[in-house]
Amino acid sequence: MSKWSQRLLCLALGAGLAFAANAQNASGLTPSPQQTHWQDLEFGVIVHFGTNTFLDREWGDGKADPKVFNPDKVDPVQWARASRAAGARYMVMVAKHHDGFALWPTEQSNYSVKSSPWLGGKGDLVKLASDAAAREGLEFGIYLSPWDRHEPRYADSKAYDSYYVAQLGELVQHYGMLVEWWLDGAGSGGHVYDFKRYIEELRTYQPNAVVFADMALFEYGDARWVGQEDGHIRYENWNVIDRHGYQRWRPVEVDTPLHKLHWFWHPNDEATLKSVAELMDIWESSVGRGGQLMLGIAPDRHGLLPDADVKRLEEFGKAVEARYGEAANLARKHAKTDENTERALDGNRDSFWSAPADARSATVEVDFGKPVTFDRTLAMEWLDEGQAVRRYAVEIWDGQAWKAVAQAEAIGHKKIDTFAPVTAQKVRLHILSSAGVARIREFQVFDARH
Repeated sequence: MSKWSQRLLCLALGAGLAFAANAQNASGLTPSPQQTHWQDLEFGVIVHFGTNTFLDREWGDGKADPKVFNPDKVDPVQWARASRAAGARYMVMVAKHHDGFALWPTEQSNYSVKSSPWLGGKGDLVKLASDAAAREGLEFGIYLSPWDRHEPRYADSKAYDSYYVAQLGELVQHYGMLVEWWLDGAGSGGHVYDFKRYIEELRTYQPNAVVFADMALFEYGDARWVGQEDGHIRYENWNVIDRHGYQRWRPVEVDTPLHKLHWFWHPNDEATLKSVAELMDIWESSVGRGGQLMLGIAPDRHGLLPDADVKRLEEFGKAVEARYGEAANLARKHAKTDENTERALDGNRDSFWSAPADARSATVEVDFGKPVTFDRTLAMEWLDEGQAVRRYAVEIWDGQAWKAVAQAEAIGHKKIDTFAPVTAQKVRLHILSSAGVARIREFQVFDARH
């Protein structure tokens, strides 16, 4: 059994992931092991594919004939491989979008792939995607839209709750361990859902899945929406959020499509494909601000990612590696330092530097041994005991004094700070204020000009 599996087994014996907390100080709230694991994944993809793909639509009305769904070259392994090349570590499959068409042979309705000509009605796209993710080393998640524009029982809240729970039950029992479950309340227009019942069913079979939900579903979600779909976090990112009278650890997930404003594939749509520069900006403004990036990908009518999309994903992955990969980290080559500081510079996320027990300010210093030019730093907090850093600065030694080149409040899971290129022999992360003992997993230095 893997180390991660052991952690999950131990936690499954305890309380469920969702909880209410009465702590007076946000720094006293900590993530669950599942949330910690999920945050370390950092980057995933979400796959939109269905009748909309064949009808040139973004929003289906639930009236599409299942016979329009007939891809001839479905290859989820290609999707997973292209996603991994981009740097993604997990893949979420949209099993049912708002149109109600199910991509697995659900027993609850005929409005699914079993009524399509694809594979003679014997296909199961969720199974193919789950198997492909596992084959390519990606973790797997599922999106099941609560809003259903096809199912007649949607008009009766209680009847539809039973329908949704039954579909959820099929998905959580037959497609392996899920790392994430997406709840999306889009378009529900006042419909009342029994989310408590949904989550109880989910937790019975998938106690370790992180539930994504917007702030309106605060009690039921383990991760929250950033508030828009352009890929950017525009605020100091604190993992603990207060709503409905209590605080919870709820990290943020940023969702944005690979194509501008398009989640589903559309013909002659290559011009909307985001550039490598745009994708890099999104990565730095999401993962680089302590959030989770969920990038939308969309197979075409053949069931394949277009060649241009595959190429762009690969280019993006290479660009991130070139800028922020191990080989680019200037702090790996440094003068001899103490054992504690070395833990923040060793490239090992399982080790961390600790401030002195009673200190509320401290420094992690890097001496390159010679002048080095750089224009950004990357810091990561060890969050198992809470998000401690409240204010910090990145400072360089100019030969006479320490000079700040960047300042902010939250570090959290990961924080990239950029500034005009500077040349210095020494740089330090100066924690100016912390609530409790600050712990830093990594402090890295880069020069993006190369």
